[in-house]
Amino acid sequence: MAGYVPGEQPQGGTWIKLNTNENPYAPSPAVARAIAAAASDRTLAKYPDPLATVFRLRAADILGVDPDWIICGNGSDDLLTILVRTFVGSGDRLRMPYPSYILYRTLTEIQAAHADEVHFQPDWSLDDSFASPEKNLTLAIIANPNSPSGTLLSPDRVKALAERLPCPLVVDEAYGDFAETNCLDLVRQSENIIVMRSLSKSYALAGLRFGFAVAQPHIIQQLRKVKDSYNCDTLSIAAATAAIDDQAWLKTNRAVIIATRQRLAAAVRGFGFQVAESQANFVWCTHPNRPHKPIYEALKRQGILIRFMDYAGWGDGLRITVGTDQEIDACVHCLKTL
Repeated sequence: MAGYVPGEQPQGGTWIKLNTNENPYAPSPAVARAIAAAASDRTLAKYPDPLATVFRLRAADILGVDPDWIICGNGSDDLLTILVRTFVGSGDRLRMPYPSYILYRTLTEIQAAHADEVHFQPDWSLDDSFASPEKNLTLAIIANPNSPSGTLLSPDRVKALAERLPCPLVVDEAYGDFAETNCLDLVRQSENIIVMRSLSKSYALAGLRFGFAVAQPHIIQQLRKVKDSYNCDTLSIAAATAAIDDQAWLKTNRAVIIATRQRLAAAVRGFGFQVAESQANFVWCTHPNRPHKPIYEALKRQGILIRFMDYAGWGDGLRITVGTDQEIDACVHCLKTL
C-alpha cells in the first residue's frame, strides 16, 4: 500500500506556511496557563484520565449533549482510526466521496477492506448514488466541509443520505467551526450519524493533537473498546479543556479567519482562478489555462508553501490555507508577479 503523505513540514528556514490548514494565530492564552498548571506538580508521573472526563464535561455543556455522548482522541486522525477499526473488517467496504481526505483510503487499506469511492459532481455535490446499498458496506465517511474543496453539504442533505445508507455515517467536521452550519443536531436524531471535531484548526492546537467525536452513548461504548487505553495525554486534556472553554476567543478568531478567507478568494479570482465556495480555513483554486504545479513550485522558491494536489480521474489544483493578513498579502503579491 501507499502510505499517507502529510503536507510539507519544513524544519529549517523561514517559510510562509499556507499548505496544511493550520491556524496562523496563537491559541487562547488560557491554554498555556493550563499546560503550566498541569506540569507544575507530580501529575505527569501518573497515567492520564483514559476518558478525558474534564474535557467531556466542559464540551458537553457547550455542545448541549451528555458527556457520555463524547469520545476523545489524539487528534481526529486517531478517532478515524478507531472508527474504521470498529466498523470495517477485512473484505468490508468503506464508502467515501472523491476527491476528499486521502487518509480515509489509507485506513481502509490497513484493514484489508475496499475503498468505495463515489465521485463528487462538478459542483461538489453528492448525488444519491453515495447512499446506494452495497454488499458488505459497513461504514461511510463524509468530510464536511470537504477537503480539498472547502465546500459544504447542508444538514438536510447529510440526513437524507444517512437515512438511505445501510451503515453508520461519519461526518468529519474538522473544519466545521468555520462553516455556516453543522450536523451536530443530527446525532440526536439518528444513531447512525457520528460527528467528529478537531481542535487543530479552529482552536489553533495542531501541535497538541486533540479531537473528539459525538455519537449516541451505545455507539460510544463500542468505540471505547477499540481505542488505546490512554490515547490523550495529561497536557493535551488540560489544554483542550482550556481551549474549548474560551468560546470568546473562538468567536473572534473565526471572524478574522473568515474575513481573510473572503479577501483571499476575491484576490485569486482576480488572477483568473476558479475558486470553490469555501466554508473552511482554506480555498481550492483551479486555473483554466495555467498549469498548477509550476505555480506551486514558483511560490515555494520564494519561501511560500501552498498545497499542490493531483487526483487521478478528477484533476489537480492548488489549496491555499488562510494565513494572517500579512501572509496572504505576500502570497497574493507573488501570485501577481507570476
